[in-house]
Amino acid sequence: MTTAQRTAITSPADGLLVYDTTQKQFYYYTAGSATWSPVGSNVSERLNFKRIKSTDVLATVLAAELSAGGGTKYLLNANTLYEINGQIVFDRPIELNNAYIHGLDTNNDIIVRTSGNIFEGATGGSIRSVTLSAASGSVFNLSGTPTQNLIFRDSVVANSSNVGTVSGLGLVFFSIIQFTGNANGITYNNIGQLLLSNMGWTANNSGTYEKLTGTFTSVEKQGGFSQVNGSATGFDVSTSGLTITGDAVMESVVFTGTNTAGYIKPYTTGTYPGYNFNNSWTVRAAGIPTEADTNAVGDFSVDYAVGTGIGVSFNSSNPSNIVKIGTSSSVSTSSNLFRFSTDGVPNRLKYLGKKKRIFQITGSVSFQVPASGTYIIYIAKNGTALSQYKIYGRGSAVNDIVVLPINGTTELSSNDYIEIFAQRYTGIIGDIVVPNMTITIK
Repeated sequence: MTTAQRTAITSPADGLLVYDTTQKQFYYYTAGSATWSPVGSNVSERLNFKRIKSTDVLATVLAAELSAGGGTKYLLNANTLYEINGQIVFDRPIELNNAYIHGLDTNNDIIVRTSGNIFEGATGGSIRSVTLSAASGSVFNLSGTPTQNLIFRDSVVANSSNVGTVSGLGLVFFSIIQFTGNANGITYNNIGQLLLSNMGWTANNSGTYEKLTGTFTSVEKQGGFSQVNGSATGFDVSTSGLTITGDAVMESVVFTGTNTAGYIKPYTTGTYPGYNFNNSWTVRAAGIPTEADTNAVGDFSVDYAVGTGIGVSFNSSNPSNIVKIGTSSSVSTSSNLFRFSTDGVPNRLKYLGKKKRIFQITGSVSFQVPASGTYIIYIAKNGTALSQYKIYGRGSAVNDIVVLPINGTTELSSNDYIEIFAQRYTGIIGDIVVPNMTITIK
């Protein structure tokens, strides 16, 4: 009898013995517990479990799943474990339907489609310890909703035309996956939480290994390697509109291979010269530049000929008002801006990182005095002088040049900015002239 026929027996006798042609095993019935047990075992058959062997006829062993899929796909039973035993060649795609597909040995437990996709549909599930191969299709063609999750781990994806696309799911977690001999990689689109742990992309893959498009709440890619040769691309974040609403991390990934330019296909906007990602990312990976708020740096310099420079005017009080050094017509240059900008304002450095942190501010200011007098230089945050870091300087005669160091620390959140202010403490009314000023924040 098949499993369905056996379990459909009405009021079986205590000790009834049946050979199950589906499971290829004898079962006996225990009336006291109303259970069927396999012969040779003192435990009940596992519930929600089906083993698929390489010798099975899929249309028989998965007859119910094929019927549920309308004859065009195998719609798996939710919350059921399907054990892959040997190499199984599927003639139709599989819809996971929140089931679990497990093998015991990736060298022997293999799912193959010679034509077409392996996994299709709008549902997630769990896949573990198998090798997947779609010779002329995609391994994944999934487009679901944020209530669906996909777990894929301890497996191999080999010799496929496409690894495929996973879109719209709430959680996608890939862990310890080896990719080998695939013509094209995988695109992740509009995923809530994307976790990629220890992905291994060997040099015999081609195309784009991993690509992000759409909107993500968070992304974490940790460990593993990408060997990028020929015209391949390791990691692609170049699609317009790619958005990370939370945070994105790439940590301890190793990029190697002959095509160094293809390690990362960078953002088209929001990057900095020589870098690949925008401010949503923290990147520490071998082979590509480190990018993190902890590496944020900004500088500017003012350099006029002696006798000229930025005029700074004060009111008639002593001490005078505190005013910014620099006007809309001031000229300054920046050599290093990473997660900083000048905000389109001369002599300003604006922090663009997402994480609040403490910065060291260093530099110097040179100015000529109109007469004997004492002046104060301040670091200012968001237009307010930080009086704890003020420094005094005195000129003794007309056109004396005073040089004062700048040194201080302050906490900056995103969009906070730093400027340099000045004040006359004593002396004759008149402008000071600043020919030189250099500021660095890091």
